[in-house]
Amino acid sequence: MSDQTIDCTFELYDSFTTVNTVDPSYYERFDVKRGLRNADGTGVLAGVTNISNVHGYVISDDVKVADEGSLLYRGYELSDLIGSTDDDRRFRYEEIAYLLLLGHLPTQDQLDSFIAVIDSQRDLPDGFTTSMILRDTPDNIMNTLQRTIVSLYAHDPEAESREFEHEISTAISLISRLPRIMVFSYYAKESRFNNGSMIMHPFIPGQSTAETILSMLRPDRQFTPEEARMLDIMLCIHAEHGGGNNSTFTTRVLTSADTDPYSTYAAAIGSLKGSRHGGANHKIRAMHAEAKREIADWDNDDEIVDYLTRVVNKEAFDRTGLIYGMGHAVYTKSDPRAVTLKRFARELAEGSEFEREFRLLESIERLSPAVLRDVKGTKKDMCANVDMYSGLVYAMLGIPEDMFTPLFACARMAGWAAHRFEEIVSGRRIMRPAYKATFRSREAAEYRPIDER
Repeated sequence: MSDQTIDCTFELYDSFTTVNTVDPSYYERFDVKRGLRNADGTGVLAGVTNISNVHGYVISDDVKVADEGSLLYRGYELSDLIGSTDDDRRFRYEEIAYLLLLGHLPTQDQLDSFIAVIDSQRDLPDGFTTSMILRDTPDNIMNTLQRTIVSLYAHDPEAESREFEHEISTAISLISRLPRIMVFSYYAKESRFNNGSMIMHPFIPGQSTAETILSMLRPDRQFTPEEARMLDIMLCIHAEHGGGNNSTFTTRVLTSADTDPYSTYAAAIGSLKGSRHGGANHKIRAMHAEAKREIADWDNDDEIVDYLTRVVNKEAFDRTGLIYGMGHAVYTKSDPRAVTLKRFARELAEGSEFEREFRLLESIERLSPAVLRDVKGTKKDMCANVDMYSGLVYAMLGIPEDMFTPLFACARMAGWAAHRFEEIVSGRRIMRPAYKATFRSREAAEYRPIDER
């Protein structure tokens, strides 16, 4: 970065923190909802939606009360949409994408037609892979996804159209294309930065989204039905999570400004990349890696508690005092995504080299609330969130860590599109919240000519 630093004579670098610091007392004085959250942690109501509901607590007599978590897609429980480990092993992501976009569950004929449309859109424009993915490849796949989405604008002769037909076709084309772009981007990154092989398998018509990803990612193109089903479940879990999460809210904000769909979805990916949002899974995976090194006996609760205590006391991992993978902004007693994922992950881990690690994560989930209560005095209910187990699942599937968040983005395209559609039809007003100035408008500073300063 040093070769890009501007050689300045002014004090911008030295005064960066001073200039940009706002007295924290102002937030309390003006009752500012930092992070668009109320004082009790609940979200500021910014809209209404028919798409999904994220439930983690109830308000009783103006008091926030913990409750079991629930995630509804168009009124249906996520666990019901995914099915059980004993159900038929058909793929569900495309069916959930249909539900989110069209508002109802499809018949078999409707689903077959929808899948055929997705399958027909996987091809990229001529020369696109070479010019947009293989050239000047950045070292983060999320940035490549952003660049390619924005670049697809140039290949769409009706890119500025806001007709519903165009919105629908654009969304479906991105749901179809992003998985291929993601895998190509991964291999391009590996080739440029890690001297890896550049593998570019063609997609196989008729494969589901999960099958397409595994088939294109693996050099030998081989995978088991159980692996494909597990990846499909990951896509289903990440497909949607309400209008208030940062990337979906970003989608809503840009849509409210009446910008094009490509700019909107690229911005959503930029949001999801953040370490406080989709990128959080890297922190969790890193903490689990340290836990495996620091805890000698993974079956010994006392050793696990000792490590977690050091984490909370800021003596281990990144010294923030946070047990990553525990806690959520909405969920209190349980995260339904984690509950569902854990159920399927246990089946995949049993009898494999990952079974011991799965049990270790279960122990971390079980012991963390007591450690946080005893060491930190935390009184609120705290559950494991979906990323407690997602990294392990990806590892069991042989998914490189660089692809964790991009996979999240591929899945969430369906949810982002549904919220964009709803904002176009029902929002119809640019989002413009207020910011309170710390100085009064009628007390402007006296302006002095430059030679008098």
